Amino acid sequence: MVHSSPSLPPLDTLETFARAARLGSFSAAAEESGVTHGAVSRQVSRLERWMGIRLFERKARGVSLTPEGMRFFARTEEALALLGNSGERWSPRRAKAVVRLSVTPSVASLWLFPRLARLEGSDIHLELVLEHRLADLGEGSDLAIRCGKGPWAGVRGVQLWQEKAFPIASPALAERLRHGNDAQALLELPILHDSNIEGWRRWLAPEGVDYVPRGQDRRFEDYNLVIDACCQGLGIALARPPLSTAAVADGRLVPVSDRTIDYHVAFHLIRSDEALRGPAAELAGRLLREAGHGEADVAAFTAPGRKG
Repeated sequence: MVHSSPSLPPLDTLETFARAARLGSFSAAAEESGVTHGAVSRQVSRLERWMGIRLFERKARGVSLTPEGMRFFARTEEALALLGNSGERWSPRRAKAVVRLSVTPSVASLWLFPRLARLEGSDIHLELVLEHRLADLGEGSDLAIRCGKGPWAGVRGVQLWQEKAFPIASPALAERLRHGNDAQALLELPILHDSNIEGWRRWLAPEGVDYVPRGQDRRFEDYNLVIDACCQGLGIALARPPLSTAAVADGRLVPVSDRTIDYHVAFHLIRSDEALRGPAAELAGRLLREAGHGEADVAAFTAPGRKG
């Protein structure tokens, strides 16, 4: 028997449940929704946990409703019909295929968002999962963008770009360096960095500086906050093109030294080695082209993997 609760069930799970019940298959429901089998399974499990009952019997050749599931399915269909007639559905159907991309906040805000319309086109809806940790592609994400040295076990990856890092500052702060821009001059100002200070250590080392963060320096969790703080004149940061390109191009930040270093880590596009769905493969190609890759790289990355 369905238990009573003062709160509503998770609304985003109801349509997924109803679709799986109608089709008798999580895989078929995933195909119709444009998401992964794992995403459907997690949504159903979430609803079952909320209700405290099993709605489906999992079988080798699909799923079937339990008696409790049959009763709840009838109620769910009635509720969805009412919401559909009112035009107030919380999750409108899209003509576009949904592709789920796990990405860090800095890449999303500084590189992805300005290109989102081109990446999505008329046929893809990009669902973003913003997180710092290395993506578990078994959790429903089709693709991920992560920073590191790679390669990583169990996934296929390709480096998106190579960063040439150099110091930048707001125009007002840069004026304080007009008489000198060597390491010692820069260190008179606060240094801004994200959770990894290796970039600054590598840039300062050729001038004999063994950099250790000081009290006046500022650490931020993600690079987009480093850029925001630098634009506000809070200190000197390292440019990491293309993430810093827009702020430099529009004059919010200016270079304060011509000396560059190859950044010690890079952003990679990663995928499971299992076969990519068609829309995910298409998005991967668009991401790689936006990052400057040619068709040979696109073909190698999107080539069929092993069957899951």
